[in-house]
Amino acid sequence: MNIKGTKISIIGAGFVGSTTAYALMLGGLASEIVIVDINKDKAIAEAMDLSHGASFVKPVDIKAGDYEDTRDSDIVIITAGVGPKPGETRLDLINKNLRVFKSIIPEVVKYSPNSILLVVSNPVDVLTYITYKLSGFPKERVIGSGTVLDTSRFRYMLSEHFKVDARNIHTYIIGEHGDSEIAAWSLTSIAGMNADEYCDDLIEGCNTNFKNKISEDVKNAAYEILNRKGYTNYGVAVAIRRIVEAIVRDERAILTVSSLFTGEYGIEDLYLGIPTVIGKGGTEKILQVPLSEEELKSLKESSNILKGHILKSDI
Repeated sequence: MNIKGTKISIIGAGFVGSTTAYALMLGGLASEIVIVDINKDKAIAEAMDLSHGASFVKPVDIKAGDYEDTRDSDIVIITAGVGPKPGETRLDLINKNLRVFKSIIPEVVKYSPNSILLVVSNPVDVLTYITYKLSGFPKERVIGSGTVLDTSRFRYMLSEHFKVDARNIHTYIIGEHGDSEIAAWSLTSIAGMNADEYCDDLIEGCNTNFKNKISEDVKNAAYEILNRKGYTNYGVAVAIRRIVEAIVRDERAILTVSSLFTGEYGIEDLYLGIPTVIGKGGTEKILQVPLSEEELKSLKESSNILKGHILKSDI
């Protein structure tokens, strides 16, 4: 996929959709960006505002439009839907956003049958599965933002704890983008050392509870932001930009996007965040990383929680 000529459409001009358009514009990752929203004036205003920065970025045509204007998109990013209110979990939104997606997905597929669909709306794992079912697309071309942002939050919090650059910490959050997500401590590495080794050798030990605290802080990070400002937008927009970059540049990058499990880790017919190779065709391969017994057990428990919610929903 060549950036020149790449068309990306964003469905939803709310906090996440508009900030995503901004991040993509700054990243120079598309030559055309189309913003679609039920509130047409909002979409038009966002496109105008972004376009006024045209002289400071690489050439890109940004416009608001209807679904017909998304025709022949290479990537369609779906951020539309109802966001969680304080006190709600992401899973509380399933049936509200299912109705929204039943109106969106057929229109997207109609005009861009060869696109890659990137789902961001919450609960992202369930809605990505719904998108896969509604679209009829191959699993490789239906991707959820998964735990890419959670993984970055994890790396940031570890960098603060260990006082090193977040880019030099390698680790993952896996499973649901939500309350059952799992911090993969067995895969955490700082300069080839695991977290305990780094604590013992370089910072003279850590509080015995530090792993639980950091894991909980990562899981609750979005709720903390929601309680303070009512929404999240910057971190997720940068995470989306990173996924798009991996696709557009055919990087074969490893990111914890939400991918369809087809027997990996003993899990079938479900989308979850897991280290996955991403390239120009979408997802290329789920990696079966060596999890600890406890982590594998938690991953299967996370999958059972999501399957239970899918069975109880109006799909």
